[in-house]
Amino acid sequence: MCLVAAAVMMQARLVCNLLDGMVAIEGGRRQADGPFWNEAPDRLSDTAFLVGAGYAAQDISLGWTAAALAILVAYLRELGRAEGFPPDYCGPMAKQHRMAVLTIGCLVAALWPSPGAILTLTLWIIVAGAAATAGRRSLRLIRRLKSR
Repeated sequence: MCLVAAAVMMQARLVCNLLDGMVAIEGGRRQADGPFWNEAPDRLSDTAFLVGAGYAAQDISLGWTAAALAILVAYLRELGRAEGFPPDYCGPMAKQHRMAVLTIGCLVAALWPSPGAILTLTLWIIVAGAAATAGRRSLRLIRRLKSR
């Protein structure tokens, strides 16, 4: 039941993230500190979900590795934006992809006789994809910086 609840909470968090941004932008309620409130809770929730999956898989370091890479991927997007470029949401393991993989992993693990093995596999997929995404975003940012 905890794995199903985690899957539901991940999706609920994504919906809340979408709605608060829509209300702020479309409703004309954008504030100067909005970018902080858009990013900081996402990084905290990513960390909680990924580290929690690591604990559930009994591989805490793998959960922390996935969380660190998720933060790196977001950092690279924001670094590019700080340099004046449009935000780079390229994947293969951007936030929506990570959360989709983790949600599916939690649901499959809830039905599988060995949930820890499924969560370990899920985290490895996220780690590999996030590392590839960080590499891809890094190269794209470097290219943009050199083309100035």
